[in-house]
Amino acid sequence: MAAGCGGTGVVHDVALAVGRGEVVALLGLNGAGKTTTILAAAGALPRSAGQVRVAGTALPSARPHAAARRGLACVPQERSLFSQLSVAENLSLAVGGGRQNLAVETARAVERFPALGDLLGRRAGLLSGGEQRMVAMARALARHPEVLLVDEMSLGLGPRVVDDLGRVLRSAVLEEGTGVLLVEQHLDVALAFAGRAYVMDRGRIVSEGSSAEIARNPGLLGL
Repeated sequence: MAAGCGGTGVVHDVALAVGRGEVVALLGLNGAGKTTTILAAAGALPRSAGQVRVAGTALPSARPHAAARRGLACVPQERSLFSQLSVAENLSLAVGGGRQNLAVETARAVERFPALGDLLGRRAGLLSGGEQRMVAMARALARHPEVLLVDEMSLGLGPRVVDDLGRVLRSAVLEEGTGVLLVEQHLDVALAFAGRAYVMDRGRIVSEGSSAEIARNPGLLGL
């Protein structure tokens, strides 16, 4: 896959795979092309070459709604919540099937993140960064995606919130078989959750291996 912004190429010849029930990390320094890769895969940026496939089905370029319908969900770095809507209304945007299904998914979101139980009526824009991240994660998982893309899960968050998010990711992987591509700048966070990792540099995949191999060779990241 190749993609960029404003006609400028940012990532080139990116080839990676995420299996069902697997967490894979995408690592690299700032500016390596990780976020561009995530956004292009999710359809938020156009691809200039290559394909993205979910369960064997090719996804159209630059059509995020089509990607979502075919089983790909994304928790972007900026969280992308509707700040004027309540937490419950934000969750409802991801849920189809009527009121009963909405009630089920809302209850599941609160089960996953108990802190949201008292926040369902609050506007999303008034939440803390950690609370917004929980809502964004709960909303993405309410779609029951085949593949979940998570961009910088730990960015600006305390260890307790990161642990909560990681616990929910593990649950989705184990219980629903969701495949997760986790973009992370912090090596310790990424390797705590991922079984495999790819390393990006200057828009290209430069190495890959198990988390254990990456942990033994942190120089692969250029750190």
